[in-house]
Amino acid sequence: MRAIVTGGAGFIGSHLVDRLLHDGYSVTVIDNMSCGHIDNLKQHLENPRLTVHTVDIRDGSQLDRIFEGHDVVFHMAAHANIRESLADHRSDLENNLIGTINILESMIKNGIQDLVFASTSAIYGEAAVKPTPEDFLSVQTSLYGASKLACEAYAQAYTEFARIKVWSFRFANVVGERCRRGVVWDFVHKLLNNPSELEILGDGKQSKEYLYVKDCVSGMMVGYQQASGKVNTLNLGVPKQTIVDRVADIVIDEMRLADVKRIYAGGQRGWIGDNPIVELDLDQIRKLGWKLQVSSEEAIRRTTRWTLDQEVPILTQK
Repeated sequence: MRAIVTGGAGFIGSHLVDRLLHDGYSVTVIDNMSCGHIDNLKQHLENPRLTVHTVDIRDGSQLDRIFEGHDVVFHMAAHANIRESLADHRSDLENNLIGTINILESMIKNGIQDLVFASTSAIYGEAAVKPTPEDFLSVQTSLYGASKLACEAYAQAYTEFARIKVWSFRFANVVGERCRRGVVWDFVHKLLNNPSELEILGDGKQSKEYLYVKDCVSGMMVGYQQASGKVNTLNLGVPKQTIVDRVADIVIDEMRLADVKRIYAGGQRGWIGDNPIVELDLDQIRKLGWKLQVSSEEAIRRTTRWTLDQEVPILTQK
């Protein structure tokens, strides 16, 4: 099997590349390197089954050439910064929706039938139903979530007139090694800068699911291999939520700090578009045979340790 992975040098994408190569796939990575890091793939760069193209998915003409001879597209590339979208209202449209349409068009031209799409739980907005099932629709609260929902809708519509099947995975917060953004990254760097004080956006009570990246990739592969519909939509998360204050506890403990003063920005949300409570219904993916291996707390600890390993010196104060 020959697989395309867009965003394959990024955080989740590079872990997916690890898994695909391990499983015997030949892998072609497409990444514009705006957020991706070639270092994420360094262990595979001598592997003859890996090819890397520094290409932007907004350039459909280049995709047509690269897609030839492939069997499946794992579409991980995206603009995923909700806060940045408050200032730049076109990034999600251009990178996410238009990029996805370009991918769908190149799939048709090259006879590729399988699209595995990295979506997001952000499409549920502030869901009134919890745990939130895949058939729940809500008012959108971020341009990022709205663009991902639009990508799903376009992909679904393409299945009506093209020989395409789509698997959309709605992720909770994904953490783990190579994660260079998000709450753990922010907390570690704030505390490296000032180990006596930690600013926390919102009130610290936001309740989220933190999914370990290898469990995320495992869920994608289980869903892709076991769900056989023309359109397959699956949540991926963990059964237990963790509040932001607990994330701070774990990071502070891993950094061996004491007497850290917490400064709260206030409000239920960390920023506009931040959904304060995320609780996903995982029945569908579980029925396909997926099992969580790493708890949220352990995933947060592993992410903290990896983040600290990127920084020298590491604080050892207790």
